[in-house]
Amino acid sequence: MGRSHRRSGVGKRYHKPGTAPGTLRALEKRTDQVRVTVIDYGPEHLEEKTVTRVEDLFRYRDSPTVTWINIEGLHDVALIEALGKHFGFHALALEDVLNCGQRPKLEDYATHHFMIMKSLIHGATLETEQISFFLAGNYVITLQEVPGDSFEAVRERIRRGKGLIRKAGPDYLTYALVDALVDEFFPVLEQYGEQIETLEAELLVKPTNRTIQEVHRIKRELLMLRRTAWPERDVISAMQREESDVIQHETQVYLRDCYDHTIQIIDMIETYRDLAAGMLDIYLSSVSNKMNEIMKVLTIISTIFIPLNFIAGVYGMNFHTDKPLNMPELDWRFGYPFALSLMAAVAMLLVIYFQRKGWLVPERRVDPLPLPPPPPPPPVLPVLTGAGGEGGTAGASRASGGAADGVS
Repeated sequence: MGRSHRRSGVGKRYHKPGTAPGTLRALEKRTDQVRVTVIDYGPEHLEEKTVTRVEDLFRYRDSPTVTWINIEGLHDVALIEALGKHFGFHALALEDVLNCGQRPKLEDYATHHFMIMKSLIHGATLETEQISFFLAGNYVITLQEVPGDSFEAVRERIRRGKGLIRKAGPDYLTYALVDALVDEFFPVLEQYGEQIETLEAELLVKPTNRTIQEVHRIKRELLMLRRTAWPERDVISAMQREESDVIQHETQVYLRDCYDHTIQIIDMIETYRDLAAGMLDIYLSSVSNKMNEIMKVLTIISTIFIPLNFIAGVYGMNFHTDKPLNMPELDWRFGYPFALSLMAAVAMLLVIYFQRKGWLVPERRVDPLPLPPPPPPPPVLPVLTGAGGEGGTAGASRASGGAADGVS
């Protein structure tokens, strides 16, 4: 199920300063209704439906089967208050549900566990959506900011009974949901890797203002990913070290695998951040090299015209032709063509000189030298084995000793 719209309609994320703790703040009014779905399942039982009244959820508190209640939309404060009152959720946890700028975390309230994770919305720009979890007894309650999520694959596994999810408890369901949120990092990071490769090639060939804007965008969004992935790693680490009855030992093994995924994600984010920072240096170097090429061409043109200006200045002076030390070509019939020819010859000589120096042609790309062939493997020496199962060295020593005895 894809997201129907972006998070722009959620509204302000925090209370005013001085607000009493545990105060539930109504979010911006929305025309769409809150959508509540319930999946109640067991090894041989499956019930999936949409609920319109919050009272219909109360019977699942003590259900012998596993129940997953998913709420899409947070602008119905009355529904969240009634839900929290019946299930016994702490007021501070309900406040964190509506304050959607929370950092990923895991809190133990004795009667229930409360967890916050982030879901990625990758469209024209990268955004994050807060997913709140309540885990207690045999039920898991998830609350989302906007309709649509990354859990459809988990729903399909429940419907088809694939794997262990129908046989395990609510802790395994929580792991499956958390693992789905973690795995959605990988396709997003793959897109960033492709974008970085494209921008690197563009920076080396023809960097533009759009290129540097894309680099800054990638750096900014990678920073957002880093701020999301690091605390989520701590949350999963705390879950796998949890010693309560909520997280079973069998599920902690799967959480360790999920923790390894977060480590891999963080490594990829740090690598791409380093590449993005390096692209700024590449951009500055490319702009500097381009400016140097322009300045070199302009300098060469100016150098060519310096002697031409000198010649033109000399011939442009006012001379008296009756003086003995004046230039004789002033009265010469071909004096003017001679001056122009002299200028052309000087310019041509300078162009030839600069070309031989290699200043008029851009630097050629030098292909890397081929790697030398690998050295041949060392020869395999035969292993001499002596009698009685002794090693080759001892056998060789006895052989050489026997030869010496024979010679003597």
